[in-house]
Amino acid sequence: DRLRIQRHQSNVLFNVMRGGIPFDGYHIHSTDFCRHLRKFNGQVFARNKTFLDGLDANPRVDDLLQRVGQQHDPDLLRIALEYLPFIFSRRHGDPTRPWNAFSIDLVDPDGSETLCYEGNWRDIFQNWEALSLSFPEFCCSMIFRFVNASTADGYNPYRINKEGFDWEVIDPTDPWGNIGYWGDHQIIYLLKLLEWSKRFSPSKLDNLLSEECCTYAQVPYRIRSYADICRNPQETIDFDHTLAKAIDARVASVGADGKLLPKGNGNPYHVSLAEKLLVPALVKITNFVPEGGVWLNTQRPEWNDANNALVGNGLSMVTACYLRRFFDFMIRWFSSGNLPTSVLVSREVVELLRSVSTVLTDHAEAFQGAVSDQQRKQIVDGLSTAGCQYRGRLYDDGLSGIKEDLPLSECIELFRRCLAMIDQSIRSNRRGDGLYHSYNLIVLNDTAYAVQPLYEMLEGQVAVLSSGLLTAEEAADVLDALRASRMYREDQESYMLYPDRELPGFLEKNSVSEDLWRGSELLQKLIADGEESIVRSDVDGGVHFCGDFRNVADLHMALDVLEADPAYSQLVQRDRSLLDEMFEQTFHHDRFTGRSGTFFAYEGLGSIYWHMVSKLCLATIENYMWAKEASSDAAVLQRLHAHYRSIRDGLGLTKSPQQYGAFPSDPYSHTPKGAGVQQPGMTGQVKEDIIARYAELGVRISDGALNFDPCLFEASEFLDSASHFEFFDSRNQLVKLPLSAGSFAYTICQVPVIYRQAAKRMLVLNYVNREPVCRDDLSLTNSETSSVFLRDGQIASIEVHFDVDSCS
Repeated sequence: DRLRIQRHQSNVLFNVMRGGIPFDGYHIHSTDFCRHLRKFNGQVFARNKTFLDGLDANPRVDDLLQRVGQQHDPDLLRIALEYLPFIFSRRHGDPTRPWNAFSIDLVDPDGSETLCYEGNWRDIFQNWEALSLSFPEFCCSMIFRFVNASTADGYNPYRINKEGFDWEVIDPTDPWGNIGYWGDHQIIYLLKLLEWSKRFSPSKLDNLLSEECCTYAQVPYRIRSYADICRNPQETIDFDHTLAKAIDARVASVGADGKLLPKGNGNPYHVSLAEKLLVPALVKITNFVPEGGVWLNTQRPEWNDANNALVGNGLSMVTACYLRRFFDFMIRWFSSGNLPTSVLVSREVVELLRSVSTVLTDHAEAFQGAVSDQQRKQIVDGLSTAGCQYRGRLYDDGLSGIKEDLPLSECIELFRRCLAMIDQSIRSNRRGDGLYHSYNLIVLNDTAYAVQPLYEMLEGQVAVLSSGLLTAEEAADVLDALRASRMYREDQESYMLYPDRELPGFLEKNSVSEDLWRGSELLQKLIADGEESIVRSDVDGGVHFCGDFRNVADLHMALDVLEADPAYSQLVQRDRSLLDEMFEQTFHHDRFTGRSGTFFAYEGLGSIYWHMVSKLCLATIENYMWAKEASSDAAVLQRLHAHYRSIRDGLGLTKSPQQYGAFPSDPYSHTPKGAGVQQPGMTGQVKEDIIARYAELGVRISDGALNFDPCLFEASEFLDSASHFEFFDSRNQLVKLPLSAGSFAYTICQVPVIYRQAAKRMLVLNYVNREPVCRDDLSLTNSETSSVFLRDGQIASIEVHFDVDSCS
């Protein structure tokens, strides 16, 4: 299927263009490493000059890390652990967005080749996940690059590059300017890298879990107190100009490490990997609203920034589902053998963990059934207060530097309590039509917090399918409900982000019902007096708010002016809150999601956003694999398989150019209503498509072993006549491998894998300098797998023989 081959090739190309690619495989150019080290921390460079001078010109990354570890310099180790010799990446696929300045730097001013990468946080880490399949040895470095750029208050800066990271700065001259933490994908992208690392090398992270080789980013933001957040959830972060100047001074003095949280002596504050994994998860829990999701109160939206108006009042069940998968992973990891019984964690983080644990323990019974609005406020008060107290001490005093032994058993107990709350919340968000809510709204009152659901969205179904909570049959039921939902677009045989709908015009929307306005003495008097600063009546007796009002703040300003008039002062004071409610019931601004509720392209109404469809495709094949591992019923497996095929084909490969709107061999960003696909190439969907493709081919990696399960491989992909396969081997030599009819070939880490039709299942490992190894089991041993992952050139090819009847 050459079209499918071309599509995969395009996906890989664009994945590289977004996230970069290793410059020389696993080899490090010591000149670049030294230059990189000096840019990060001139002091660390100076005190290790003798060691650096003795480095080989091109050591392998594993050799470099081994030698660095022998120097017993935690900062040298930290910088080496997160060093990634990548080249050729850019920030974003949409340069029209004003914050997406980018460049592709290939050469230095002197004409020499330069190694660099840069990207928006969510862009670069999502593409690195797919890249890790080809370069597993860099997976741990990706994780350390991730965690060392996250903050002590639990978030991550907006942009990342080889020289460090940066954040949004207040710019009064820029109408697009804003600050805030983009919390989207923080948990799930970190988790995906953790999952792959444990598959590639189960014990590698174990050995680093308690190693104090991590640091915190210090971003000059101060998240306001819980009380202030409740007063105005949309304005919650202040920019600390004094701290920003201090950070700039540190950077000028020591290098990029000046952006890290310092300890008393000014050097970077070191913490364990375990602490870095705990903090963002704990912070998400301190913003958790039972049965609602994670509170979006950091001035930036979640994954879909078309929903940016949800900031402040919005609650994300999407992140709640990914938190569920994170805690489940952490429980299994921390319960495994060969780990220490405890890890060193900063005292303040231990106190935060225990405060959260106390709240969840005290309210454990609430998660056995439905949570009342009063209970919800009590739980949110407890969790948010714990987070507020932690932040307050952090901003005012920093971290004390005192570390405590935190038992892993205590972490596991907390994770289980978090799971109980999250699972109950996910279950309670199942809709009557079998779908799940994606986002909700929080309604704050003095004695109770209510949760109001929004309309159905595709990303909520993707998240719940990815959460690991559903049984195989429940997952199939969600996919059945999705196919029958209003989100399905028949013309493209795929799914919109949300149901399309006709928007009312402004005159239709701006009509205050008679029952409402007659309930206000103020409005009755204003209408009778012909005073039109608040409402106006039309010739038919209809009443409308002043057309100049953009939001409730404009209404408040008009009421302030009116209150100064003695004729209306008392009525304004009495009816002010009533008019607030009336304004909201008329315009439903609290339920406004952003451009997703008004636009008709990009991620707007009637639009298919192909990245989310690819996420759905990957989540579906994941559920198929989980179901197969659990020996689920054959009928359920068939349902999941059918949904996977339908979603995959809807992505475009089976479509004509007329239906797709372009050549279907290339990925595109979105398809608006009434048009073909738009914005080619630089879409995040390529990452999901690459991973799903390997899963479809039957590539399975678990416990450090590579095996093949071609149950989803389609017989139509076998060659119907002899051909040859061109590829570059691990020595970067071009190889032409002859292929017979009835075969299929691809590479893993530049090792060719050849599928052959055969009556008997068999695996053949062809070595370069020794006899082939044959076995009935389609699995490699850990040492054989390591040879493939390390790209050491010992295995020339892998042959997988299986019966074509086992193919779908």
